[in-house]
Amino acid sequence: MKKKGVILLSGGIDSATAAAIAINQGFDLSAITFFYSQRHDIEIKCSEKLVEFLKIKDHIKISLPADIFKSALISESKLNIPKNRNIKNIKEDIIPETYVPARNIIFLSYALAYGESIGAKDIFIGATEVDYSGYPDCRAEFFSAFKKMADIGTKTGAEGGEFIIHTPLLHLHKHEIISLGTELGVDYSLTHSCYDPSIEGYSCGKCDSCLIRMKGFVDAGIPDPTIYKRKI
Repeated sequence: MKKKGVILLSGGIDSATAAAIAINQGFDLSAITFFYSQRHDIEIKCSEKLVEFLKIKDHIKISLPADIFKSALISESKLNIPKNRNIKNIKEDIIPETYVPARNIIFLSYALAYGESIGAKDIFIGATEVDYSGYPDCRAEFFSAFKKMADIGTKTGAEGGEFIIHTPLLHLHKHEIISLGTELGVDYSLTHSCYDPSIEGYSCGKCDSCLIRMKGFVDAGIPDPTIYKRKI
């Protein structure tokens, strides 16, 4: 019998690759995707396509109230998405307006509850602390602390068990992630990265996420399947 696992599946490059890694390791995955009124809600459809492509049987989609978040990523927000930043210095800048307060804490908490309910002690998340926008909840210290909390505050931990928070991409650059995913057969045309896509779903090509994605494909020597708004 395969070991059960839970994957936080956003519909982006990183979560798609993390899911492929888990499946390659023999895990029977269940996926969780969140809608929190993000501007790039096209990623929800991408997650559905990835679930079908990766043959993941169980896919839970959870809606969270946008009112609890102050972030430029929220569709109703008056904050602007940062554009054309120098991605070489992104982590040296202040935390950008696209930071969503406590997002990974909330997402992992749902995954933890779901995992304990279905007997899955392994939770996968496609976070990286190398090529990212400077979010504090993408760091190794955070995931280590979350695991301690999970083991202390759950029945699983109280009975002597433990959760494993898998972060297989944590120390990889985007081009390394793309190369690895390509080797595992990930179809990146099914993924989406842009924070501020057009109504038609075209990527802006100027936000942090687009710039990091584009550089990743260039550095990996692999064609980027994304259609960017500035190219049409």
